[in-house]
Amino acid sequence: MSKQHSDKPQIEPFKGPAGGWGSVRSLADILPRERLGPSAIAELARQNKPEGFACVSCAWAKSANPLPAEFCEEGAKATAWELTAHRTTPAFFAEHTLSELRGWTDYALEQHGRLTQPLRYDAATDKYVAVAWDEAFDAIAAELRALDPKSVVFYASGRASLEATYMYALMARMYGNQNLPDSSNMCHESTSVGLKASIGEATGTTRLHDFEHCDAIFFFGQNVGSNAPRMLHDLKSARERGVPIVTFNPLRERGLERFTDPQNPVQMATLGETRISTQYHQVKAGGDIAVMMGMAKFLVEWDDAAKASGEPRVLDQAFIDQHTHGVDDFLAAVRAAQWDAIVAEAGISKPDLERAARVYADAKAVLGIYGMGLTQHVKGVENVRMLVNLLLLRGNIGKPGAGPTPVRGHSNVQGQRTVGMTEKTELAPVDKLRELYHFNPPTEKGLDTVEACRGIIDGSVKALIGLGGNFLRAVPETGPMEAAWPNMRLSVQIATKLNRNHLFAGDVTYLLPCLGRIERDLQATGAQVVSVEDSTSCIHGSRGKVDPASEHLMSEPAIVGAIAKRILPPNPAVDWDAWVGDYALIRDAIEATYPDKFPDYNARLFTPGGFWRGNKAAERIWQTPTGKAEFLAPTSLSATGFADAPGRYRLMTLRSNDQFNTTIYGYHDRFRGVKGTRDVLFMNIHDMAAAGVKRDQIVALESDAEDGQTRRLEGLIVTPYDIPAGCLGAYYPEANVLMPLEHHAEESHVPAAKSVPVRIVA
Repeated sequence: MSKQHSDKPQIEPFKGPAGGWGSVRSLADILPRERLGPSAIAELARQNKPEGFACVSCAWAKSANPLPAEFCEEGAKATAWELTAHRTTPAFFAEHTLSELRGWTDYALEQHGRLTQPLRYDAATDKYVAVAWDEAFDAIAAELRALDPKSVVFYASGRASLEATYMYALMARMYGNQNLPDSSNMCHESTSVGLKASIGEATGTTRLHDFEHCDAIFFFGQNVGSNAPRMLHDLKSARERGVPIVTFNPLRERGLERFTDPQNPVQMATLGETRISTQYHQVKAGGDIAVMMGMAKFLVEWDDAAKASGEPRVLDQAFIDQHTHGVDDFLAAVRAAQWDAIVAEAGISKPDLERAARVYADAKAVLGIYGMGLTQHVKGVENVRMLVNLLLLRGNIGKPGAGPTPVRGHSNVQGQRTVGMTEKTELAPVDKLRELYHFNPPTEKGLDTVEACRGIIDGSVKALIGLGGNFLRAVPETGPMEAAWPNMRLSVQIATKLNRNHLFAGDVTYLLPCLGRIERDLQATGAQVVSVEDSTSCIHGSRGKVDPASEHLMSEPAIVGAIAKRILPPNPAVDWDAWVGDYALIRDAIEATYPDKFPDYNARLFTPGGFWRGNKAAERIWQTPTGKAEFLAPTSLSATGFADAPGRYRLMTLRSNDQFNTTIYGYHDRFRGVKGTRDVLFMNIHDMAAAGVKRDQIVALESDAEDGQTRRLEGLIVTPYDIPAGCLGAYYPEANVLMPLEHHAEESHVPAAKSVPVRIVA
């Protein structure tokens, strides 16, 4: 196994651009580390292309006219991680107890390789042992039939295909519940809730071609260089057209500053760079509402002056009158907001806010791009709504080059919601399911991620089935969650690799290895293909061609179908075996359930660039109670949900350049200059002086949530960094231990991981 962690880590500022030779070197490192040869390069050439396979990591849009290489550095790591020649066999588990493995790092667990056979936990030896598939399915089904359906949770990561997800959600509802949390609950549920209330759609309104028509881009809380690097090509093209990009982000992230295109021979040969952001404002963590309120205040002041002098209006009054509701209350809130409070909460000067507002006022079509820097706050839903307010003021929704553009994380997290992976009855096609499958779907709201965690801790949740993911590592309240997990009766995890969640067993525990998306999936009618939905609501086919990592693997649809047949009574309207034998039949079922979103699904599956499932708000059709887009005034200028106090900091949990969600590819966060460790505390130099701590000093953080609970993270290396005063940065998921379960976004329940109250313990 490749050793990435170092006893003598190096932490020095990185001076290079995003992309460039650094990306090339990263690719050159990951392929031999996973013992991959030329065949891996051939697979990378198929990545994100028509008739190829959809990247297993991020959900950024895929072009109809692909570049020679449509993979980024992070996507190449994800592909290598799945194609790895390393294997985690039953012999490995014969040598290691789960208690011992809990001492391994996240990196070491997954780096050991692909799981090869189904496994059952043996409590007597504290080890996993090999088990036959039928034996596993029979035992799982026996447990599920004995449990109250309301006590079972069906979780899915955003990696599972549309086909597997549709089957999974249908199985859960036919079993008797809507306890269907997925990874959206941890990231962009604030988008789904916020946009739905504001514009009547739960997803962004823009597509890839809008980058060709915008004349300004505003970026909020999204680290493109590490989390969606393929978007850098679209940003680079926009900059080459002279489009200004105004960024609001607490940390100066290299991908939002400078980019060298690895596919541009001239830039690579000359070490040339493209400047990405034309303005870069380091907003305080949780200060985005104040930023947007300040910009809105300038727009309103300029519009008042223009109206008084007979000059052209700054606000798009015709659009506001025809398409919106609630503007008077919103404008009253804008006028009432005080500049001192705006500047203090934003951490940005009034002149800088004016510069940003001027760019917005001068633009005719604006993209509002954002990520979890908006959604993962107590007021995360209000963050999203405030961005919509800003866009509505100048009619920047429903026209070319304009609209809210959330950047989703996992490759099919948005698509899972589209095909029924939701705990909310109002988002599920209950009537259609009843018509098609002749059963009465549950209408009682199910459990989301936070509610599922509450149930695990208080004992009301007796079982959790995980369709992918690393649930236990991804959620807040690490200590109590790990302590409570073994109290469950049943834990079933469907996965490609070993992760920390698998090391905590219930009374009955199974680990079921599945095919990866890049692998050939042979069923009764031959090789199968699957599909995913990207961040822009476009559906893409994905065809795996690589030989499976083991002859014992089953596909996710096959695993779901096998469990469904055993726990549900026979239903002539659902032929699980036929669906598993031919995934086109699952897509037919999806089309029958959602005819407005998936017409001619199978025929359009490999449309270059994907086929768009539509968005009414993009057509200026507002599916809200008033029939119009809603201005919704925020209740606070701060999104943190807690007050500042002496010694209290706002902790942001961060992902490195060497990870995707909970998957750690290595210990080199190149863009932040960190190599050999993840035990880092990024800190403002003035805060260091005030706190009396020095560079490289080892400190701990403690939760400052004032809830009577002790939460502590030890062994962090103090690292001076360009970060706003009063804010700290530490890596996710390690810092989850500091986050209370109840520290979540109002309405959406997204963990508020971008502003966690903590104190430094030297």
